[in-house]
Parts: sequence; structure tokens; C-alpha cells
Amino acid sequence: MRADIQGLEITVGELKHLSGAGPDRVYRPASATKFAREALKTVGLIVLVLISCWLLVVIFPRAYVLWLALHLAAIAGLIFEDVWKIQCSRQNQHLINLFDDVDRYNGIIKAIEINDKIEDAGNVEVKIGDRAKVIQALQLIRDDLVRALKTERILRENKKFVATNSELFANNLRTLNALQISDRSSQQGRLLNEALQLAIGVQAKMKKLQDRNAANLKNGKS
Repeated sequence: MRADIQGLEITVGELKHLSGAGPDRVYRPASATKFAREALKTVGLIVLVLISCWLLVVIFPRAYVLWLALHLAAIAGLIFEDVWKIQCSRQNQHLINLFDDVDRYNGIIKAIEINDKIEDAGNVEVKIGDRAKVIQALQLIRDDLVRALKTERILRENKKFVATNSELFANNLRTLNALQISDRSSQQGRLLNEALQLAIGVQAKMKKLQDRNAANLKNGKS
């Protein structure tokens, strides 16, 4: 990774530090389909736990109370985790949207890193033009994402106070509704759109190179 993009990525550890919650705390997307799919997985796990319990009781019948207690605790834990994550997902849609924005942002960094490797391999035609401007745009986006994550956490952790004093936080709540970087009318939104177009361009160049290499290999065999 080149020096100018090192440190731009928002790592999982930094994300947890900024938001106070890891991406694994919620279901993404927070939709009924996703909830149903995860619930089915949990049901499958519960069936396996019950089979395990039955086998242990058959093999070690004298300790059946212990096996039942342990496996019931495991089942309760699985159900509690599902219910808890569904509730968190439903109540923290803004946080989920920010997690999605961070994923998209990190994806752009990864695309640039891959493009750099392709260039370093001798493909000078994929060189990113006006690189300094692109890096500056990504830094601005990063700063905005960090601000958004911090703001969302403050409001989330003080939800009860904010709810009972809504008139004091009316502007903040309206701001929170617009925190997502997907707003193309904002400066950061336009910059992200440019960066996303860059990522698309990188993918197109990579596809072109792959097609060219495949054609060369074919011609070489023939």
C-alpha cells in the first residue's frame, strides 16, 4: 500500500471505538427478510444443540440434569442474541447506514490499492490521474464519516435525555437524518460520487486487462 493511502482506511477497531458498537452488533440490512434468514439459522443451531443434548443423555444418562441445563442455557443464549440484535438493528438504522457508508469508503481505498499494484506490475495505462485531488477528497470523506459516527454515538447514548428535551436537539436530530454521505448535493457527497466513479473506472480497467491477457494466452496457444 502506497504511503498516501496508508491510514485512510477506517478499521474495525477504529469503527468500534468511534461508534461504541461493532458492525456485528446489528443485522445488515435491517430488513424482515434478513431477520427471517438469521432466525432460520438460529433454529438450525437449536436443532443441533438438541441433538447434542439427546446424544449426551443417552451416553451419560446419570448426568442428564447437567446436560439439560447446559444445553438449555445455550439455546437461551442463541435466542437472546437474535432478539437483542434484531432490536438493536430496528432501533439504530442511522448507525447501520453509517456502517454501510464506511464499507463503501473502505472499498474505494481497496480499489485504489489494487489499481496501484496493477500499475506497479507494469501497466502504466491504469495510473490514476490527479491522484493528489483524489486522496484529498478521500480524506475529507473520512473526516466527515468520523464526525458522523461520533455524533450518532453521542445522541444514541443519550437517547432518553434527547427524547425528553427534543426542542433542545431539534437541529441535531435533523442533522443526524442527513449524516449519510449519500447526499449528492453536499460537497462530501459529490466527492464520494467522484471517488465511486473512480472505483468503477478501476474495475473497468482491470476487466480490460484481464480480457487482454486472456486473448494473449489464447493466441499463444493457437
